[in-house]
Amino acid sequence: MIIEPKNKEEDAIIIEFKVFNPRKENTLEDTVQSALAQIEEKKYESDLLTRGFVKNQIRKYGFAFEGKRVLIG
Repeated sequence: MIIEPKNKEEDAIIIEFKVFNPRKENTLEDTVQSALAQIEEKKYESDLLTRGFVKNQIRKYGFAFEGKRVLIG
């Protein structure tokens, strides 16, 4: 999910949501890292950069879920 403000002076936000998979990850922290890695691998920020945002204006968050437990990184 990309949240792009109308005002280019404000920060844009990229959010990736992942559900903890015990076959792939050992902890929720691993799931957060997987979400953040996907943001980088898929180059989600490239559209924002082409629309005039600079790197320090783009915030990236990984959300990891396991039932009712949530970790944000």
